[in-house]
Amino acid sequence: MQQVATGYGLIEGPVWDPARGLYFSDVINGGAHLLDRTGAVSLVVPKRRGIGGMALHEKGGLVVGGRDIACVSLNDGVTRTLLSLDAIAGATGFNDLTTDRTGRIYVGSLAYRVFGGEAPRPGYLHVIDLDGTMRTLSDGVLLTNGLGFSPNGKHLYHSDARAPLVRIYDVKEDGSVGPWRKFASLGDDRVPDGLKVASDGSVWVADAHGGRVAVFNPDGTHRHNVAVPLPMVTSLCFAGDDLRDLYVVTGSRGGPHENCGSIFRARVDVAGLALPPARIDLAR
Repeated sequence: MQQVATGYGLIEGPVWDPARGLYFSDVINGGAHLLDRTGAVSLVVPKRRGIGGMALHEKGGLVVGGRDIACVSLNDGVTRTLLSLDAIAGATGFNDLTTDRTGRIYVGSLAYRVFGGEAPRPGYLHVIDLDGTMRTLSDGVLLTNGLGFSPNGKHLYHSDARAPLVRIYDVKEDGSVGPWRKFASLGDDRVPDGLKVASDGSVWVADAHGGRVAVFNPDGTHRHNVAVPLPMVTSLCFAGDDLRDLYVVTGSRGGPHENCGSIFRARVDVAGLALPPARIDLAR
């Protein structure tokens, strides 16, 4: 596993753009960055902290989480809010997110300040429809984290880092979901963070304190682990022309210093799934 970037506080939200490279955020120090195909890193969204998830928008912008869900133009920096905290009673922010094949955005809300030492309170799972309206789909999520769809779009996987387990929901035609059930656990003392789904249906889950990516078969049984050089593994992304380049991002906790968050890359034997761009109406 090769280190391709380092020097960040807490990296999150990796998303692959075939045309430009890998976008990622630094939750602690702020900003969203681009690691381009030459290996150069540039700042694309300045200052904004707390971005736990990102996705591309079909109009060329970058959808980001944090204090709200917003779409930031990569041309002129104009920001359009897609979902504000005011829409959800008691919400303190948003964490990871994903998109379905139609371009809807699925995102979890937080109900306490994770880095503020507050006692956990359950948040929710929401979907932003193409017309910009929001629906709340599920509740009781103590610390919402990674989200991803099965290859056929019929199942949604969702990490709850405080349960700790990965949920699975059956997805209905209108984008709503049925009651959740347990898909897999990394262990009672483990913390499931970001996740991605591969083309064979396997679910790849970052172990936030375990120095690994845990890979599960579609039936929830454990397949194998991918070892990572730093202990705080926060998320991952399939990339490259064949989607077999695995990028793994980390935070600094447990590392040699407070800004050792890094991006690692490895070749894997199964291709990932391309994340569809969001198609939420920006003209509303």
